[in-house]
Amino acid sequence: MAQIAIAVHGGAGTLDRAALTAEKESAYKAALSMSVRRGHGVLAAGGSSLDAVEAAVRVLEDSPLFNAGRGSVFTAEGTHEMDAAVMQGSDLRAGAVAGVQHVKNPVTLARLVMEKSNHVLVSGRGAFEFAYRNKLQLEDDAYFFDQFRYDQWQEVKGSGEVRLDHNAGERKFGTVGAVARDAQGNLAAATSTGGMTNKRWGRIGDSPVIGAGTYASNATCAISCTGNGEAFLRAVAAHDVHALMAYKSLSLQEAVRIVVHEKLPALDGEGGLIAIDRSGNVVLDFNCTGMYRARMDANGEEVAIFR
Repeated sequence: MAQIAIAVHGGAGTLDRAALTAEKESAYKAALSMSVRRGHGVLAAGGSSLDAVEAAVRVLEDSPLFNAGRGSVFTAEGTHEMDAAVMQGSDLRAGAVAGVQHVKNPVTLARLVMEKSNHVLVSGRGAFEFAYRNKLQLEDDAYFFDQFRYDQWQEVKGSGEVRLDHNAGERKFGTVGAVARDAQGNLAAATSTGGMTNKRWGRIGDSPVIGAGTYASNATCAISCTGNGEAFLRAVAAHDVHALMAYKSLSLQEAVRIVVHEKLPALDGEGGLIAIDRSGNVVLDFNCTGMYRARMDANGEEVAIFR
């Protein structure tokens, strides 16, 4: 079998090791392991990289531990607005949704946008209508309620402050994503997030923006980012890794290093990304204290949080 590989992330930022109890660390690692194994199982059975990243991300969306799907943070209005994107490297097709409410698995809705519409990015009520018409599973507000998320919101409710979910302290971290290479050599990427606590005005970060938080091309790599979305948008971070490989012939590791440790810090861009190239090489890199991550390839499984 050709080299198959997959990597997932559950957010990155200034993680306080002391605040992470052994029980919580075990829970996060178990969820990451379940995600990467689910995706790898799809690949091992001959499934596509797109099927694999969707399956892996759905596991993390279904967990309240991460700021995506069920664990999404509260907006300033006390609602949940979710963003997601998928992209396949074989033909550069992509689909994305932003500001979506009540959709259990936004990553699946993003894939439907790619496969069943003439668009790449749809948002808000229109995205919800598209989900309803395509009979995606919907959930009420109670499904998305998490006491910890609610308490986070209460700390900043009524103020102009927005809060990244990966600030220091006892937090749940954050945006989720996956990248994969299948047995046919095709690459794919997927990203899903609930955004920032207390966000307003329909704020959208990098996750659903193709080239900023999500990108895939069989010619180079597949990328899923996590961190300060505004900086990743300004850096066009995911596409920049691709461009450094395509136009300067850099390796995946070197291209990621330049973006994560040189370009993003210049824009106050804290965070990281997961990446895979057309040969199945995986790079998981970040410029902060930790990133929830896992990988599975010919060398086995690796799950980690800190360096």
